[in-house]
Amino acid sequence: VRLVESGGGSVQAGDSMRLSCAASGQSFITYSMAWFRQAPGKEREFVAAITWTGGTTYYTDSVRGRFTISRDNAKNTVYLQMNRLKPEDTAVYYCNAVRGSTWRPFGSWGQGTQVTVSS
Repeated sequence: VRLVESGGGSVQAGDSMRLSCAASGQSFITYSMAWFRQAPGKEREFVAAITWTGGTTYYTDSVRGRFTISRDNAKNTVYLQMNRLKPEDTAVYYCNAVRGSTWRPFGSWGQGTQVTVSS
């Protein structure tokens, strides 16, 4: 699966933004998908995941209630709606196919999309 993230940019704290992840490959709809992020000087971290049916979602504590992950299997696209953004959300955001109860990424990483939130 080839992944292309988009939708990032620079916003003010409290603003909203929606990221998109376009995937190529027929098997996209069979994979659970997740968003990850990497802030400067930090390791990449899990943000949110969604099962292939879209019936189950999971979020890391710091974004639960503010971010919403969704997918459109007809468009081979995963979204991340981010509301009430905070400066600590600043990072490069990536999507990937995942497996297992720990949402372990197993696909190739895309180029990511930069999100910058200023206070």
